[in-house]
Amino acid sequence: MFKKIVVAGLAVILIGGVLFFQGCGRKVKHYTLQQLLKVYTTYGASFSRDEKAIAFVTDATGVFNIWTVPVEGGEPKQLTFENENSIGGAWFSPNTDEIVYMQDVGGNELYHIYIMPASGGKAVDIIADPQVRAVFLGWSHDGNSFLYQTNSRDRRYMDVYSYDMKNRSSKMIFKNKKGLQFACASGDMNLIALVKTITSTDSDIYLYNVKKKRLANLTSHHGEIVFAPSTFSPDGKFLYYRTDEGSEFTYLKRMNLKNYQTEDVARDNWDIIYAGFSHNGRYFYYASNEDGSTKITVLNTVTDVPIELPNIPQGELSSIGFSRSEKFMTYYFRGDTRPRDLYLMGLKSGESSKLTNSVPEYLDTKDLVESKLVRYKSFDGLEIPAYLYTPHNIRKGEKLPALVWVHGGPGGQSRKGYDGLKQYFVNHGYVLLVVNNRGSSGYGKSFYTADDHKHGAEPLWDCVWGKKYLTTLPYVDSTRVGIIGGSYGGYMVLAALTFQPEVFAAGVDLFGIANWINVLNKIPPWWEAFRESLIKEIGSPKTEEAYLKSISPLFHADEITKPLLVLQGANDPRVPEEESEQIVEAVKSKGGVAKLIIFPDEGHGFRKLENRIKGYTAAKEFLDKYLKNKAG
Repeated sequence: MFKKIVVAGLAVILIGGVLFFQGCGRKVKHYTLQQLLKVYTTYGASFSRDEKAIAFVTDATGVFNIWTVPVEGGEPKQLTFENENSIGGAWFSPNTDEIVYMQDVGGNELYHIYIMPASGGKAVDIIADPQVRAVFLGWSHDGNSFLYQTNSRDRRYMDVYSYDMKNRSSKMIFKNKKGLQFACASGDMNLIALVKTITSTDSDIYLYNVKKKRLANLTSHHGEIVFAPSTFSPDGKFLYYRTDEGSEFTYLKRMNLKNYQTEDVARDNWDIIYAGFSHNGRYFYYASNEDGSTKITVLNTVTDVPIELPNIPQGELSSIGFSRSEKFMTYYFRGDTRPRDLYLMGLKSGESSKLTNSVPEYLDTKDLVESKLVRYKSFDGLEIPAYLYTPHNIRKGEKLPALVWVHGGPGGQSRKGYDGLKQYFVNHGYVLLVVNNRGSSGYGKSFYTADDHKHGAEPLWDCVWGKKYLTTLPYVDSTRVGIIGGSYGGYMVLAALTFQPEVFAAGVDLFGIANWINVLNKIPPWWEAFRESLIKEIGSPKTEEAYLKSISPLFHADEITKPLLVLQGANDPRVPEEESEQIVEAVKSKGGVAKLIIFPDEGHGFRKLENRIKGYTAAKEFLDKYLKNKAG
């Protein structure tokens, strides 16, 4: 005989005088990785010329393809049927029944630009050389041409071209000799704003006049200050830009291009991250990054009154856009338990409708976990922001395995939003601490630069103190804490197992850096504009080889004593495949546990569903073996 009672929110079963505690929340269903990854990723929103349909890109088929959906709602229609190479963005032509899109091969990041009928069908590649990279930039105000950039002339520099849709021809309008980066253009495409990146915290704005063929530095300055163009005013008289001059955070200003006078437009206690206008300037918008969440303001420029945006709980609005008629606004909504979905808002009525549904019928989002924003003190007292994911219905006295999760970069930021892999681990009993270590963007200039020339040390120690924070939680087993991350986060995994070999019980490295010397010497040619910035932050392979060796895990792999899994794309242009091979062989040669999985059709990151399922399943099995099944 037994009976069930409730004590302090827990279901307690009394058997023979002994109490057994169980979580008394709703029963949570456990999902497979495939089920959670089949929650589609959707992005982009481009109106057809009659504004009756919207094009977007989604991986509903396992590979990113172009789909359209009627503005009045209804079933989305698939336009492309790629099985191998994902599409990287799609835009309706404003004046013809065509779509322009970008696509690379096997994740090599050598994007080309294609034009196809709006109803689907055969596409034409406007880039002849398969070894060059081209990126779509945007349409002219009249919609008769678009801008794109390519490194066809010089692999190091991205020149700017105009493509005429009427005569189907390209014309170079800016020859890039200084390693400048395109930012925005005026509607008539006569003015081009560009950025000269000096370091990650120091940049200048250049203005190029196409007709006069004149290039000018608008922000010549002393000290390290960020100047970053956002948009031109619709009449081309003003340039709106972000800067952190005299501030910890970037704010929005504008410059009168006739007399070069400047004035503040918007300030916040967080970074303002972008700004823009609707097609004819009736609406002006800007967004701030408030503690890892996007906050958007949209102003009616006629009345100078903010429009009321939808208030949807447990998530945020992002990626807003406008139809050319300015009748409609598109936006995405997302949250930890709410995958990104496309919405349409009538700007006159203020009513919104949901156009896509990324959540399969089998998934109850109540089974997913909302993260909690926490802060913990690192070794020197610096507060580190992080997102804590805790499984539902933890029983009293239960000790769970945990993972410290590190974002890419350096300089990236982990933010709220649905992530099938994170939810999979939490759904299967792992506690996650998603760390924004020093050097992460979004928390001010001082925090952002705190990792410069300190990689493998202070930012790593923030992760180590993250593990210490986890062990203060009564439901975490301190002996079963691992570390996982991708790209720079993968480097942090390798650095943790190398330079702090006793802290974490296991590590999963997703295409992480093992040898900084090799990476810095083999920066992709189209990254030339960022080369000096990376060298300043990380170190120079010419003058600081000994230092770079000291922070590169490959040269210290014999220190790794804990199990390591590495996932790598063969076509990765940033992290060479041989680096991952070398680090794994180095560990195995010393008798350590290390495993490498190579994906021959992926680059820096895994786009194909089948590859993500294979790789992440291996990661879960690996961590289960060395963390979950380990005696606590």
